[in-house]
Amino acid sequence: MGKKKVIKETTEEILKEGEVREATIKKKKEVKAKNLEVANAYIQATYNNTIVTITDLNGEVVASESAGAVGFKGPKKATPFAATKVIDSLMNKIQRLLLKEVNVYVKGVGSGREAAIRALVANGLEILSLKDITPIPHNGCRPPKPRRV
Repeated sequence: MGKKKVIKETTEEILKEGEVREATIKKKKEVKAKNLEVANAYIQATYNNTIVTITDLNGEVVASESAGAVGFKGPKKATPFAATKVIDSLMNKIQRLLLKEVNVYVKGVGSGREAAIRALVANGLEILSLKDITPIPHNGCRPPKPRRV
């Protein structure tokens, strides 16, 4: 089998990775300015990623961001830390919209759910309503036939 290599990340590599993330956040295009005081925030938190979308009250997408787009890779995309960074990046995008209040719709069972909601509050948004829209099967799959021996 041979010896297995143990890879240790140095502090330089960790700092470089953080700088790359910050650079990708700064490159993002800003949203066209229009006054939007109330909006809908859709948070999709899966086991693999966290995606946040801001729409106006008609449902037209104003801005969207995901953990992969911010610069996280692999299993780090589904962490609560990545969810907070997604919200921070999204707030930088929409800072010219003068957004004050949001209706939040959460979908999925990932670990970024609560962290994303807390990050919205930490960025100065007031949450008007919070709704879980995770799909739930009513009767489930058809059970297997009984085993014949």
